[in-house]
This record gives sequence, C-alpha cells and structure tokens, in this order.
Amino acid sequence: MSYGRAPRRRFTLLAAPAAAVALALTLTACSGDGNKVGGGGNTNFVTGSGGISTVAKGDRKAAPELDGETLDGKQLDVADYKGKVVVLNVWGSFCGPCRLEAQYFSRVAKETQDKGVQFIGINTRDAKKGPAVSFEKDYGVTYPSFFDPTGKLMLRFPKGTLNPQAIPSTVVLDRDGKIAARSLTALDDTKLHKMIDPLIAEK
Repeated sequence: MSYGRAPRRRFTLLAAPAAAVALALTLTACSGDGNKVGGGGNTNFVTGSGGISTVAKGDRKAAPELDGETLDGKQLDVADYKGKVVVLNVWGSFCGPCRLEAQYFSRVAKETQDKGVQFIGINTRDAKKGPAVSFEKDYGVTYPSFFDPTGKLMLRFPKGTLNPQAIPSTVVLDRDGKIAARSLTALDDTKLHKMIDPLIAEK
C-alpha cells in the first residue's frame, strides 16, 4: 500500500504509526481547542470544564522514558526528577498560544520550585535551536527544554494515557513519575496551579 509523497510536511517521519500521530499533532497544533479530545476507551481520566484532564492516583500510568538533548546542548532525563512533581510543557517558538502562556509558566516555575516541582519544556517543530533559544530569553524561561524538532518524545507516550496531542500541551507527572494531569490548551497561572497544587499536596 502506498501512502504517496507529502512534500508540504515540515518533517520526515520514520514509521507509519509515528506518521499517523504526527499528522494528528500537525492538525491540532496551536488550535487552542482542548475539547476535541475525549476520554474514550479505558483511559480512566476525567476532563473538567476548564479543559484539564486528571487521573485518580490509583489509576495513573507510568510516564514513558523521556531523555535527550536540551536547547543548551546538555543531556536531560526526566527520570532523574522522580520524587518531584514534573510539569512538561510542549511548545514551539512559532506558536501564538505558547507565547501567551510562557510568562505564566516562567512565573509559576519560580513560585513552586521550593515545593518540589520541576518544569521541563519540550520544544518541537522548530527546525533550528536559534528561534527557540530566543523565545526562552524573551519570556524569561529559566528551566530546561528538550530540543525535539520531529516530536519523537511525544510519540513515546502510551496510547490511552494523557498524552500530549497539540502545541501547546501540558502534562503533569506525580512524584512517582506517573501521568496525573493534562491540558491541550494554553494555560494561565490560575489553571497551572489548579493542575499542580493537588499533586504537591499528595502524600
């Protein structure tokens, strides 16, 4: 079966399943509509009126292995932050909603760093690091970001979990490294705290 050529695609994918997921990501990129994706199947998560989906502690699934190179050329492994609440934000320098939420992420990251919270960005679909590095400087982002131009890290999330499906997306891991919450829309500081604070309080 031939899928033909797609000369207008921004990046080349290595496998058919990856292509399907990446196409879905492309179609929802910067859409700002978090109501398009439902629970469906045995996902065990609930989506609130604000577009934030959450999973009860006993039903959470482990996050995939997320490691690679950061925008500043260092190696990063999310597993090193087990024991902390980890906020993963998928963003691109070209994305308007990402620019709108960046100031809030920078602020809340600083507010919660002493409470056992680690913010990590996943920069995607920026072919070169330059625009992404400038983005971080412009918005005062001091936490690390993976450089993931083809979206490989997003494709590691298991089907049926709260996986990132748009740009921007935010996924929060609990202290055990399990997927606890997700938003598929840009967030302000109030919504960020709504995702993070219950996980900070968990014992």
